[in-house]
Amino acid sequence: MPDTKTYVIIDAGDVSSVDFSQVYEDSASTLRYNTDDSKTFVKFSGSTPTFLNSKTQYTHSEILAILDNTEGEWYTEPPF
Repeated sequence: MPDTKTYVIIDAGDVSSVDFSQVYEDSASTLRYNTDDSKTFVKFSGSTPTFLNSKTQYTHSEILAILDNTEGEWYTEPPF
């Protein structure tokens, strides 16, 4: 079954505006941040929450390409 979630990258400073009842994440402490902790992302299904209206939205494959880019700001070496 395809992933129907929508992903949105936000600035870390915008976390306080996230309504966690409208996204899959539970709280600020469950968010994944980029390598310098300046950005994070949330995911939702269905209608876009109003606090995310002006943000760029990504599909599952698009967000994976961003997170898995070894040259990018999100990539971390897998633990071995």
